[in-house]
Amino acid sequence: MNINEIIKLDKENYMGVFGARTPVCFTHGEGMFLYDTDGKKYTDMFAGIAVNCLGHGHPALVKAISEQAAKVIHCCNFYYNEPQAKLAEKLNKLASGTNGSGVGNNSGGGNNSGGGTTQSGGYKIFFSNSGAEANEAAIKLARAFFNKKGKAHKNEFITLNRSFHGRTLTTITATAQPKYQKYFTPLTPGFKYVEPNDITALKAAVNENTCAVMLEIIQGESGVHPMDKEYLTAVRKLCDEAGILLIIDEVQTGIGRTGTMFAYQWAGIEPDIFTLAKALGGGVPIGATCAKNNVAESFSQGDHGTTFGGNPLACAAALIVLETIESEGLLKNAAEMGEYFSKALNEFAGKSHGKIKEIRAKGLMIGIDLKEPIAVSVKNKLLEAGFIAGSAGENTIRLLPPLIIGKEEIDAFIKALKEALL
Repeated sequence: MNINEIIKLDKENYMGVFGARTPVCFTHGEGMFLYDTDGKKYTDMFAGIAVNCLGHGHPALVKAISEQAAKVIHCCNFYYNEPQAKLAEKLNKLASGTNGSGVGNNSGGGNNSGGGTTQSGGYKIFFSNSGAEANEAAIKLARAFFNKKGKAHKNEFITLNRSFHGRTLTTITATAQPKYQKYFTPLTPGFKYVEPNDITALKAAVNENTCAVMLEIIQGESGVHPMDKEYLTAVRKLCDEAGILLIIDEVQTGIGRTGTMFAYQWAGIEPDIFTLAKALGGGVPIGATCAKNNVAESFSQGDHGTTFGGNPLACAAALIVLETIESEGLLKNAAEMGEYFSKALNEFAGKSHGKIKEIRAKGLMIGIDLKEPIAVSVKNKLLEAGFIAGSAGENTIRLLPPLIIGKEEIDAFIKALKEALL
């Protein structure tokens, strides 16, 4: 089918929740590149919103998916599942620092006065299908943790303004952005919001009913806004002292995006619960809720469940993604290329005739903040030039390239950005 036929079919049959889609349909990809129905080649600087961490058509991922599909794609969770068990073990080791990739410190601690964790310990994992589902499970688990201790009043969550935690009714409530909430009231009760990087405001919001603080290390959907390391350390300390849980949403920042396997590792803290999705399956849908052992045990038989979550196909894909990141040195590449990209963008920003306000970046999570509301126009010009980028609001270009990116693609993008800003 050509693009016009596809657009017509889509408009007649698909719910238009994505607005006016960009009139491009990709048919196949290889490495850093995608190709559309007309055969035009694009350099992918967005990775399907941080999903395609290995790029497109990576031989190891294709092989793992094909081999597992030939065996068994799905079996329900009434039965044991080898890829699921292996993936849970792998994530536990990565999160606990037992294979050299975690922080392995004792920062997730405190007085354990009803919350927090007293040991670095290990994590138990629950698999779902998406980041929103992973965050829903985290919220349920945090409430169960206190409820089963006879502290049902501790059921309130504090999240940050500009956050994004998902599209379900409860996760849009956790998402402190009115534009995602306005047509779906009444919202789930028990959530309050404070300004990011303001520990004084957070302390003032905590009370006897607080259950958990939930935050992103870097807020992606609002334009790549990192939390200060000092703030994150203070949040961990506050949760320990107040006896409440710290939930970190790693849906976008996890799986190497920031140059460490999980973003909380460069921050030097440990969460009580953290969530994953997006890049975990390299394009195959999977989410994960990871909780310290003493928190995870709050889920008893029947308290939570899923039909598709943790199926053999998705888990086999996620396993090979993690193994490939390690074997190909992609954490190091993400850190080095992120530094190279950030430096090149800042150098260009100084020569861009004042159109760039700020570069916000950590690893390969990059926001180019513009002084004028031209982000969508610039994004479209980049697409015409053969570069796929994202935008956040009217002023920010958002970049989330595959972890396999090299200097050649970065240099080519900078050149295209220069033309797009003329």
